[in-house]
Amino acid sequence: MKAPCAPELTALEDRFVLEVREVDIGGRVWRLDRPRSADDLINEADFALDERLPYWADLWPSAVALATVVSALRGDGRRAVEFGCGLGLPTLAAANAGFDVTATDYYEDALRFARRNAVGNLGRDITTRLVDWCAFPEDLGRFDLVLASDVLYERRYAPLVARSVVHSLAPGGVALVADPGRAALEGFLGECVALGARVGEHRTAGHVHGTATPAITIHEVRLG
Repeated sequence: MKAPCAPELTALEDRFVLEVREVDIGGRVWRLDRPRSADDLINEADFALDERLPYWADLWPSAVALATVVSALRGDGRRAVEFGCGLGLPTLAAANAGFDVTATDYYEDALRFARRNAVGNLGRDITTRLVDWCAFPEDLGRFDLVLASDVLYERRYAPLVARSVVHSLAPGGVALVADPGRAALEGFLGECVALGARVGEHRTAGHVHGTATPAITIHEVRLG
């Protein structure tokens, strides 16, 4: 039975002009609610604070590529976390694969949309938490699977993301970071190594999302 939407999730219909994006992954069609125009969400105060832009409101090819890989895993109740969840597609794939997953982002509305999409596609709500790279919470815990897609678009994020990923890995766990070659990628991988982790390329996904897109490389990060 589908869980009812919480009032704050239903209220998104009043606050945004919504559209539905459909994504077919392994024969399953995911229907994701999202704001129709991400550009309309740009907030001058947020940008002045820390150059924050509403990247969360788009469905990025990296998220589709990561969700495709995650959908083939077996969670068996193990813990997973997604950083920068946006609309929540990799989180939904992890939950559907049997992981106990927590979705994180530094936009409250991203978390609301991820929850709304979970209810709409999985019939249940998910755990979410507001997380900022610059003030990473010490009590978030450690996870068997850490997920992130297209979060390395600013060079200054490289050490922040690396510390968050490495410090969130449980012994024997793995992080899967999907990236199309953003500016902070090399710095991120180097910082992971400096923190004692091992990095490697998991696989390259030549995903086409409407039009031709760069290949998405999914990087593995493990504790050394």
